[in-house]
Amino acid sequence: MFNFGTQYTKTMFDTAIFTPWVLFTDLGIIFFLLLIGKLIRVKVKFVQKLFIPPSLIAGILGLAFGPNGLGWLPLSSNISIYPAILIAVVFGALPLSSPKFTVKEVAGRVGPMWAYSQFGMLFQWALVGLFGLVVMKAIWPNLNDAFGVMLPTGFYGGHGTAAAIGSAFAGMGWEEATSLGMTTATIGVILAIVGGLCFIKFAANHHQTSYITDFNNLPNELRSGLLPKEKREASGETTTSPISIDSLTFHLALVVLAAFGGYLVSKGVKMWYPKLELPVFSCAFVVGLIMKKIFDRTKVSDYIDAKTTSNISSSSTDMLVAFGVASIKLNVVVKYAVPLLVLLVVGVVVVVFTVFYFGRHLLKKDWFEKSIFAWGWWTGTMAMGIALLRIVDPKMQSKAMDDYALAYLPCAPVEILLITFVPIMFSNGQGLWMMLACLVLSLLILLLAWKMKWWIPQKELKHTTK
Repeated sequence: MFNFGTQYTKTMFDTAIFTPWVLFTDLGIIFFLLLIGKLIRVKVKFVQKLFIPPSLIAGILGLAFGPNGLGWLPLSSNISIYPAILIAVVFGALPLSSPKFTVKEVAGRVGPMWAYSQFGMLFQWALVGLFGLVVMKAIWPNLNDAFGVMLPTGFYGGHGTAAAIGSAFAGMGWEEATSLGMTTATIGVILAIVGGLCFIKFAANHHQTSYITDFNNLPNELRSGLLPKEKREASGETTTSPISIDSLTFHLALVVLAAFGGYLVSKGVKMWYPKLELPVFSCAFVVGLIMKKIFDRTKVSDYIDAKTTSNISSSSTDMLVAFGVASIKLNVVVKYAVPLLVLLVVGVVVVVFTVFYFGRHLLKKDWFEKSIFAWGWWTGTMAMGIALLRIVDPKMQSKAMDDYALAYLPCAPVEILLITFVPIMFSNGQGLWMMLACLVLSLLILLLAWKMKWWIPQKELKHTTK
């Protein structure tokens, strides 16, 4: 498509060798697609009615015309790595844009979110895994014992977990695992957005959302995304003199430092204990919290503008969603079409029930905003969860991502243990016991939530709409 001559093609568009120009090309293409996505959002009424964000449109265009689609756009293979970096930037920025807090306040707020997150993880693995072992094996005896866990591998874990668990199973003799995991991950991403938009529209029309109203009565600027002059706001305050350092550069340096610190912590832990790999985004959030505490004590916080750091986080989120969707692999072969379809239907029912029923009973304030984030994450990826959250909570007033980042810290070791031991246990014929253990643990978490009075009884639900 591009006729720049052999020399330039090899240096700028040969994605087999990563160079700064490859990164520049990826960014140039994705920013171009973001502008195209914005134009489509402004001009196409159907897109406005579905509240599809330009970042998602950009991702779909990148998927269709990039290396995983028609191959017309020279996006590199590194686009699947960028979202992991951008998530670290997003979560590194969150504490820096938050007001002062106490550990006691955070613990009280995040306790129910932890119970919800940990329960949702274990319950999905347990229920669908047991369905595969008990029901599907009775219908299709030749299925691998671990066929059922391919759904949470792709839904809850995403393409990264599908690759990790798939390669582990392949090393143990089940080579189809990677294809099955990638298939459920790809379908999960589609369900995350399509189903999420349907849930959002239903909730908005039934007054279950806190920050948007009925879809049919939303102002035009929310549909098109263009603000009229009388409704525009300042994007932030300048806190440093440009003679010394530009204010945006100063804030960007702080955010990237938090993200980079998280990366160093994650790699440091892995170096000392190779079997433990903490998510970089969670570590970045913790580093950001530490930086925030230090800055509050040293008065540096007086020169940190919350709107500026929030804008950096939002910009990173837009790129994250675009790169995340564009990197989906569509060449996954569905080898077991019928049992896979059955597994997907059962899995969707389980996830819908888990997300919204337990979200309603465990999340008191802004329950729908936090639940829709969980839906996007537990069916697709965290990027999908963020995209859906941005629709129902454009200004991030629910603090859903702050809560999830903290709540996920104790969940991360459990997820790592699952990813590590699921292939081992199933390959040694112990999969049933592992899934039963997950089920028991999930029920114990519900019992703890009830004892801690985090569980909201049915009679009190009418008072917790918002």
